[in-house]
Amino acid sequence: MMAKRNIVDTIKRALLPAAALLIIANFMGYAIVGANGILSWSDYRRLKAERGVELAQLQTEQVRLAHRAVLLDPRRADPDLADEMVRTELGLVRPDEVIIPVRD
Repeated sequence: MMAKRNIVDTIKRALLPAAALLIIANFMGYAIVGANGILSWSDYRRLKAERGVELAQLQTEQVRLAHRAVLLDPRRADPDLADEMVRTELGLVRPDEVIIPVRD
């Protein structure tokens, strides 16, 4: 009876440290292979580089659109741009016309 009691006491004393080790192992596993773990850092770097390229493209587009907005200001609109936009939007460009876009 005494040996059986010693085994039960040993198990009871080992239960708390074993549970603590399992919890710590769980957190370490998530820290290594989890969604925000060490192994996902390379994905974050790749996404950051992709988003940086996308941001540069969007900033370039923003500058281009801001320039066109200035050219379309009703007080001092660029007549060539206004004519081009009106004719293109309304479908008034004839098939034999040649439109040569000029890049700034």
